[in-house]
Amino acid sequence: MNRTTLSLIAGVTALAAVTGFATLTTPEASGTDTAKAAAQLPVERTGLLCPAPSNSDLADTTYTSFTPVTEGADGEGTAELVPAGAEKKEGKKKGKADKPVLEPGEPGKPVVGNESGSESPALIGTAEGKFAPGWTVQETTEVAAGSGRGLSGVNCTAADTEFWFPGASTASSRTDYVHLTNPDDSAAVVDLELYGKDGLLESTVEDGITVAPHSSEPVLLSTLAEGEETDLTVHVNVRSGRVGAAVQALDDEVGGDWLAATAEPAESLVIPGIPKDATEVRLVAFTPGGTDADLKVRLAAPSGLITPAGNETLRVKAGMTTAVDLGDVTRGEAGSLVLTPTSGAVPVVAAVRVVRGKGDKQETAFIPAAGPVGTRATAVGNTEKGTTLALTAPDGTAEVKVTASAGSEGGEAASETYTIKAGTTQEIELPVPDGLKGTYALTLEPSSATTPVYASRTLSTTLNGVPAFTVQTLPDDRGTVSVPNADQDLSVLQR
Repeated sequence: MNRTTLSLIAGVTALAAVTGFATLTTPEASGTDTAKAAAQLPVERTGLLCPAPSNSDLADTTYTSFTPVTEGADGEGTAELVPAGAEKKEGKKKGKADKPVLEPGEPGKPVVGNESGSESPALIGTAEGKFAPGWTVQETTEVAAGSGRGLSGVNCTAADTEFWFPGASTASSRTDYVHLTNPDDSAAVVDLELYGKDGLLESTVEDGITVAPHSSEPVLLSTLAEGEETDLTVHVNVRSGRVGAAVQALDDEVGGDWLAATAEPAESLVIPGIPKDATEVRLVAFTPGGTDADLKVRLAAPSGLITPAGNETLRVKAGMTTAVDLGDVTRGEAGSLVLTPTSGAVPVVAAVRVVRGKGDKQETAFIPAAGPVGTRATAVGNTEKGTTLALTAPDGTAEVKVTASAGSEGGEAASETYTIKAGTTQEIELPVPDGLKGTYALTLEPSSATTPVYASRTLSTTLNGVPAFTVQTLPDDRGTVSVPNADQDLSVLQR
């Protein structure tokens, strides 16, 4: 094969590998040169990585797995979540710790698994065939007392080579870990860079961090650099291999949560679904380039876009982490932050730390800037009374179909379609499955790809009088992949 043929195959393979694998088919020659549109096909394999949930003996963790029903994803398939390292013990008798935490049932119905205590390991998950398109796993943990007490949650994510985490900290009240999980057969080498208010911190680790095959490493941020920094941006750069990454932020006074990776650096960002009863909102931003960024800060409220008084703009100096307190910016109404450049186009990353409650009854969660819902987004682990969904359409009016799946223990699916006006955030009344038992999944499907919609889901409960909560953003679940419709042309082999 010449370079033209190789380039086509390599390009399709790289595209399909975003969440899994897609099959490239060669259609019969049509006798015409008319270009054919790329086909949207279900992915055939998806890998997900879940960090070790907690080092507390009081932790109770629930894993929820769900695959949406996807057109064209028929036939057989398998899916499982196993402790990191267990899949390498072929030929050996497996103990209790090596068994799958859960094995998903049929698409369209969530499956739940539970773990308790501080010994719960990181998990490596693989779904194939009909289970792969849009496979979503949520890890939710309750900790009754101690550092980081409250409710924490994180979506298990695919392996990648780069992650940004604005909002981390090495302050005296915080204990932050970055969890690195390697799903592959060879070791991964990871560089961790910490950026504070004055720029890059001098690292105590010069040769990178090695993550062994099929294993997970929690790295305490305070061991990577000297001194305390209230606001940090963590850059995870994988020098060799791939990893999954998430930051576990534990606070002695105001609880804790997982800080998920922000969307890729971009000149405009949306941070969706800040709860209406937030008592403190702290915005943390960073620009990785060599140019300062000047951002217009607006809040997409139910009534439209407004500018927070006293925080109309934000200047982010190149290579330095910038933070600003926005107070109770939502003022009783759910909202989303919309950051846009005042001039120029400088890529930035951003996240917010949100506090609910007062005094010694406070709890914390983090919301990173997110990508749009795209074709479809999925959220799992929802409960009948403790779930809130916020949708925002900053650039134009959008229509979104929201489907609540059957319950994990019973119930029938239900759907509703909602209109989100331009520039607003709407906290919608969710459709609840008829006869719901257990938890359920939500799938979001915008009617048009031309008007971006952003979303986040909040899970809430009360633990010993604390308004515990966790927020997950809902970007595209990457259940399908665009595959070029290539015609067979053997003449390229002779050129």
